[in-house]
Amino acid sequence: MTAFNAVRFRVKPGREQDFLDAHKMVGSHWPNLRHANIIKTGERTYCIIAEWTDMAALDAARATMIATLDAFRDTLEDLGSGLGLTDPVSGEVVLALK
Repeated sequence: MTAFNAVRFRVKPGREQDFLDAHKMVGSHWPNLRHANIIKTGERTYCIIAEWTDMAALDAARATMIATLDAFRDTLEDLGSGLGLTDPVSGEVVLALK
């Protein structure tokens, strides 16, 4: 079953291009990734949404995703409310709409 993960970020002032540049090699470094997009959700706030073949593929890529995060961690601001630098969620598709 296809799986997705989404991670929300807030980028430090003046570091947005560094943040985006750090993701440019994601497609070639994350195994079994089908698609990934970064959307801008507000002033210095972004979300990456990635599609995987299944949850096993997503789970297998976690170490690689963390290594990618480590490459740009210094560009991020704490999200507040005890979340830290990221707000990740993931799961299997339960209803495909289109």
